[in-house]
Amino acid sequence: MTTPQLLVLHHSPTPRLRSLLDAVLTGARHEELPPVDIRVVEALSVTIDDFLTADGYLLGTPANFGYMSGAMKHAFDSTYDDTRGKVSRRPFSFWIHGRSDTTGARRSLESITTGLEWRLAAEPVEILRVESDDERDALTELGGTLAALVAEGA
Repeated sequence: MTTPQLLVLHHSPTPRLRSLLDAVLTGARHEELPPVDIRVVEALSVTIDDFLTADGYLLGTPANFGYMSGAMKHAFDSTYDDTRGKVSRRPFSFWIHGRSDTTGARRSLESITTGLEWRLAAEPVEILRVESDDERDALTELGGTLAALVAEGA
């Protein structure tokens, strides 16, 4: 039996965004969770196989000009047709960091994941400006929740 896999797909080009990713990974790699393979992939490096072999997805992006990052959009543009219909009903969630608004980025992620027929498995985390301790805790919880769900086969 293979270990379930969680794909953590992100665009984290700045120290602040990297720290948000680190908080998510702290939760996903928590020692008390059942075994799960955490595959961390930069948005510009993702492949069709990364999507096809994952049992669940956790997406992280900045909100840029009212939309997800161009790198995240490219990740979906370059894989969508080859994965659609092959990854349905898999659990996912996401986190977004924005300077003033995350509405458009959230809407764009929800649109694409609806087309892929993914199942929102945990409430997304949206952060404006500098994150608070509560928001960092929410990111850690998000990572742990998705890893646990993937490990359980949910």
